[in-house]
Amino acid sequence: MDFLQWLFEARIPVGNGSLLLREVVGNIFGLLSAFGGMRRRVWAWPVGIVGNLLLLTVFLGSLFGTASAVNLLGQAGRQVMFIAVSVYGWRQWQASRNRGGQAVVPQWAGNRARLGMVAFLLIGTLALTPLFRMLGSYEPVWADAWTFVGSLLATYGMAKGWVEFWLVWVAVDVVGVPLLFSAGYYASAFMYIFYGGFTLVGFFVWARAQRTAKPGVETLLPDPTLR
Repeated sequence: MDFLQWLFEARIPVGNGSLLLREVVGNIFGLLSAFGGMRRRVWAWPVGIVGNLLLLTVFLGSLFGTASAVNLLGQAGRQVMFIAVSVYGWRQWQASRNRGGQAVVPQWAGNRARLGMVAFLLIGTLALTPLFRMLGSYEPVWADAWTFVGSLLATYGMAKGWVEFWLVWVAVDVVGVPLLFSAGYYASAFMYIFYGGFTLVGFFVWARAQRTAKPGVETLLPDPTLR
């Protein structure tokens, strides 16, 4: 109990202000998960889940006693989504490896899937924006909705083994960085900047692996448009 209380209250002094320790630690776990995903390691999923749990408490700051914190419902909701999809992706990658193959074999999504992802991102953002605004999310609410929907697509694409999922993360970062800075979540904003460059590296790593990897068992996931 003392450790949990310390974790929720601890801050790292930065200049005239401070950063929540659990926000920094949560983002470090997220970055480690991304690195594991680039290397196609099964441990990327459970490591990411730990980071998601920590960041969930950060983006619902007012509910967890964080003074002067604003709620980013899209950011908080995507942590819940990450956990749900990560459990599924974890099981699929582990099952594929247990069958004697690689955890996942990168593949191009194809033109039809690409169009579907773009449509889902745009339509999902338009649909969720009024809902998030009604629930009291931080302005601009459309940016919060964009990061939520984009994160869903990127996580789905990672579990599916699509090379393009790295580019979806770039689209999320472009909108997410200014949103997080304006909301005062500086640790997450700086992590997004670094992560933006990292995702481009991951894209080229997976693209190269797609050309050299042997065919493997396809990861099956529900159609994201049915969620």
